[in-house]
Amino acid sequence: MKKLEEYVVSIPDFPEEGIIFRDVTSVLQDADGLQLAIDTMEEKIKDLDFDVVAGPESRGFIFGTPIAYNNKKPFVLIRKAGKLPRETVSISYDLEYGSATIEMHKDSIRPGQKVLIVDDLIATGGTTEAMIRLIESLGGQVVGVVVLMELAGLNGRDKISGYRLESAIRYEGK
Repeated sequence: MKKLEEYVVSIPDFPEEGIIFRDVTSVLQDADGLQLAIDTMEEKIKDLDFDVVAGPESRGFIFGTPIAYNNKKPFVLIRKAGKLPRETVSISYDLEYGSATIEMHKDSIRPGQKVLIVDDLIATGGTTEAMIRLIESLGGQVVGVVVLMELAGLNGRDKISGYRLESAIRYEGK
């Protein structure tokens, strides 16, 4: 059986020279790769007590929903601004080249709920930090973050120190 890392296609010099792009679509396009990704992420959090799974669009939806389903937990969408139909809470944060705003339905997290965040990647940690702040603004308690890939050289883990972070694959470089 292949290792999870073998399903990820690494593309040099994309989107710019000197960057190695880790393509998650190659994992999704292979049934064994997708199953191994979900199983590996679940194994990383098997001892974690959580009430709800939250994930950002779009790849957080892809990995978070089956984890929620397998654990019989609800799944909460975290979306780009303007995409949710009911009353929302939002947070803006800085990106490497600009800024972004994410939001959730105001009633999606109840005070005291233990929340697991699921995403495909943590790089600099800005989006993950914003998700944590957004969930906590609703009274939720983030008990863990699990990602498929961690680009450790970009120090995203430092931005969310104090929170449990698990990664199925850890790349030391950028």
